Amino acid sequence: MPHFDSAGVELAYLDTGEESEKTPVLLIHGFASNIATNWVTTGWVDVLKRAGHRVVAIDNRGHGASAKLYDQAEYGAPVMAEDARHLLDHLSIPEAHIMGFSMGARISAFLALAHPARVKSLVFGGLGINMIRGLAGTGPIARALEAESLDEVTNATARTFRIFAEQTRSDLKALAACIRSARAPISADMVSLIRAPVLVAVGSDDVVGGSPEELAALIPGARAFLIEGRDHMKSVGDKRYKDAVVRFLVEVESDQD
Repeated sequence: MPHFDSAGVELAYLDTGEESEKTPVLLIHGFASNIATNWVTTGWVDVLKRAGHRVVAIDNRGHGASAKLYDQAEYGAPVMAEDARHLLDHLSIPEAHIMGFSMGARISAFLALAHPARVKSLVFGGLGINMIRGLAGTGPIARALEAESLDEVTNATARTFRIFAEQTRSDLKALAACIRSARAPISADMVSLIRAPVLVAVGSDDVVGGSPEELAALIPGARAFLIEGRDHMKSVGDKRYKDAVVRFLVEVESDQD
């Protein structure tokens, strides 16, 4: 997997490199995940390529094949949004559709707010109104990641994150630093400033992401897609979610021609 330099941090990325008349898509994965887990094995890269897009994805700092950092100050969604912008610069992509899942959706929002000209559309996957309300209980998750073994973790939600982090063979200490980092707030007023077309897609059983309808109502022109019968983890590769995103991208490309 190739790497690029983002302000002194070496980050891994995927680039299908196929030129197209359609706008490229940049994918930003969720916490404790990586390009392969979030986007390749779930079929997303293939689906978007078949739809005619050049597909680019980033391994966020502290994740996947990217540099592992252990200082909390090295993380945070605004910082990671700049990593995404640096990748677009590195690949000479002036504008892209951006899809982020969970933490990646939060990063995508900061990218759109800081660099609106680089964002043709946004898909917030796995994160609805809790983008505004924030994630409670990050302390137990960090402690779970720092525990000597899974046997020491009793908090049910924290155990889920520890199990997932082990499945993705993540650096647990780097993830703990990431989740302990200062969480820059996103307010209702801030998301109301987003002018790119937005699709918010969240599972009906997703207690992590919260209501997609409530978040979409705060963003001018945004629409919501409820992934029925899916929780946070199982919504990622859902076919209905993929179909909704492909339809959304087709509409955006048609409206802006």
